[in-house]
Amino acid sequence: MTNETPRYEGFNTRAIHAGQAHEEVYGAVVPPVHLSTTYAPVKVGELRHGYDYGRGTNPTRDSLQEQLAALEGGVDGRARAFTFGSGLAAENALIHAVAGPGAHIVMGNDVYGGTYRLINKILGPWGVTHTVVDMADVSAVEQALASTDASGARILWLETPSNPMMKVSDIAALAGAAHAAGALLVVDNTFATPYLQLPLELGADVVVHSTTKYIGGHSDVIGGAVVVNDPELAEKVKFQQFAAGAVNGPLDAYLTTRGLKTLGVRMDRHNANAATIAQHLQGVPGVERVLYPGLSDHPGHELASRQMRGYGGMVSVQFTGGAAAAKQVAETTRLFQLAESLGGIESLMNYPAEMTHASVAGTELAVPDNLVRLSVGIEDVADLIDDLDRAIASL
Repeated sequence: MTNETPRYEGFNTRAIHAGQAHEEVYGAVVPPVHLSTTYAPVKVGELRHGYDYGRGTNPTRDSLQEQLAALEGGVDGRARAFTFGSGLAAENALIHAVAGPGAHIVMGNDVYGGTYRLINKILGPWGVTHTVVDMADVSAVEQALASTDASGARILWLETPSNPMMKVSDIAALAGAAHAAGALLVVDNTFATPYLQLPLELGADVVVHSTTKYIGGHSDVIGGAVVVNDPELAEKVKFQQFAAGAVNGPLDAYLTTRGLKTLGVRMDRHNANAATIAQHLQGVPGVERVLYPGLSDHPGHELASRQMRGYGGMVSVQFTGGAAAAKQVAETTRLFQLAESLGGIESLMNYPAEMTHASVAGTELAVPDNLVRLSVGIEDVADLIDDLDRAIASL
């Protein structure tokens, strides 16, 4: 249990100070990493500050959870965050907390491949069914929620911007549709981060994160999180965290906390670099289409401008030369390293059709094979543009 800290208005102030009160014995400004797996009570039935066993409680993890809740939930203090060993572990815990055999999930038609695999391959045999729909079409979502197949839909699962097609969906409108159907709206906020978008303030019930990405920010720690406003739902997620045990360890929590403290300043650079690159690529021969919400011709540009404070660091690019051209670019860049994942300080290039989204090949969620996904880092943008230009010129 961390010392109570004041609630501050500024995002960066909260990122640095929420849950980070100095250590009481020695006055350490950076809270220590608590590695102990167990804690000695004062006596039987009387715990020290609520701690007994590391799977259930850990001071380092609690600090991260308080820090993340302060960012996703704003300054009203209602939100509670729970962190896990990975983003998919967080999603799995949430679904087990709110759904059971026979439950139905309505999700976007270009959700992260791992999310689809979890719901379809792992939870499907357990009795959870799903419907796939274009989340940018609110009317289609309403119809899906009301359909016979989706009768009793428990969850409406949304990514915005989506991965990797960069679709932008109306969180407030979809929250209304979900609640009218008796469902919860879950928003995967990994791409946007709480710095750019606050789904809970727009009516969402749950936010999920792969903290591996922008929140950790340095490609050196795997993790996930669930953030909720409702106290009853929070207790259900907390029970899953304790009973199923997919928690993140204290060193992982510490690394994630350290990364989260600089999220705001990093996202400013990610945004600026991505916008410059997206605009540049629009005029490059061989490029068929640039997908980035910050471009004025993006179908979701106006909506993104309303519900986000920036357009993010992710850019998807399609090439006129098809799959061969996309693969060649992905394998030719030097600064943009060919790798899965995203959101780190370094720039990454991904070929989703055979990498992050290979699990949805052959389904209606399949990614175009002429598309590459750029996770634009914080390097000097002129160097990144030169790297891309050299690779595309080789086509």
